[in-house]
Amino acid sequence: MKNIWNDLKRKDHKRYLGGLDVFRYIGPGLLVTVGFIDPGNWASNFAAGSEFGYSLLWVVTLSTVMLIILQHNVAHLGIVTGLCLSEAATRYTPSWVSRPILGTAVLASISTSLAEILGGAIALQMLFGIPIVWGAVLTTAFVLVMLFTNSYKKIERSIIAFVSVIGLSFIYELFLVKIDWPQAVQGWVTPSFPDGSMIIVMSVLGAVVMPHNLFLHSEVIQSHEYNKQDDASIRKVLKYELFDTLFSMIVGWAINSAMILLAASTFYQAGVQVEELQQAKSLLEPLLGNNAAVVFALALLMAGISSTITSGMAAGSIFAGIFGESYHIKDSHSQIGVVLSLGIALLMIFFIGDPFKGLLISQMVLSIQLPFTVFLQVGLTSSRKVMGQYVNSRWNALVLYAIAAAVTVLNLMLLWEVIAG
Repeated sequence: MKNIWNDLKRKDHKRYLGGLDVFRYIGPGLLVTVGFIDPGNWASNFAAGSEFGYSLLWVVTLSTVMLIILQHNVAHLGIVTGLCLSEAATRYTPSWVSRPILGTAVLASISTSLAEILGGAIALQMLFGIPIVWGAVLTTAFVLVMLFTNSYKKIERSIIAFVSVIGLSFIYELFLVKIDWPQAVQGWVTPSFPDGSMIIVMSVLGAVVMPHNLFLHSEVIQSHEYNKQDDASIRKVLKYELFDTLFSMIVGWAINSAMILLAASTFYQAGVQVEELQQAKSLLEPLLGNNAAVVFALALLMAGISSTITSGMAAGSIFAGIFGESYHIKDSHSQIGVVLSLGIALLMIFFIGDPFKGLLISQMVLSIQLPFTVFLQVGLTSSRKVMGQYVNSRWNALVLYAIAAAVTVLNLMLLWEVIAG
């Protein structure tokens, strides 16, 4: 009887450990999430809420659903093939297809870096009165040191935790301000395009579904030493990766939604349009009192630094992939990709007169490039030559192509508004 009892205890213990096993796979999704609660998102969300109230919440919902599908799909590619998206494109598509798409992806990563560096510079200006240009130089230099020495790994968890805490403080503030919840729910599920909203719609879309994050996710998913020696192991990894992606993206959806809700319930109700990120510090005053500006600026600085790191890594991954190599900061092609992205973004900041508008436009550029990356990704994951038995089903491929088509239509609508207006 005693032996039977011991056997049962051992089985329960194994079952318990199996339940906790999922936490071993949490990480890549959260790293990607940092990329879409970055300074560009802050600017887009505050602009959306202050100008259009609750009416553009649906863009965050749609973007997050699209993001979950796309990020899971590209992580699927990384797990099954052992290649990042850029490497797979170089290996399995003709150069006349892969080179132009990967080239525009590098340009998109520059646009991303522009937003991230600007966010850090604005935060330094709020904290210490440093001019934007010199704040951008300091932010870029600090990130380059972290990337080239790999020291970012030591504080990566702390940065993610800090940004997450500040994001959750936005959510907590929902209990401290008066939200019109019926109108908010309607805004989450009812698409609408108020006059003059297309640039903001595209900015929010580009700020959530970011091309560089698709490349990054397919790369960092391989940093975990998964056992992928047989079918059962691969399917287990895919299952846990989906949990990681779902959990991380839903956290991001909640934080982005909270920013729009707060901007709508404060600035929009007061008839104030946010024209600079510094204005948004007042959103934290009900929670943090006189220290709101400092805490807000520190959060923005951490968001800028952490997202600039992921932006640089993505650029290195894309550029190295063009040469059939995986990302490694000691590799020359990875180094060139990082320096190109951060260096050109820094140079562009010297010529930007309106930092807030620069943030919005940078996010719009991302959404314009996005269809090219998505069509490339879906083509690869729908190829049996690339994915073998893990190829997309017809239904999955249809949904993924529909997402690419939807983004393309939104871009055409934006182009028409610019031409007509």
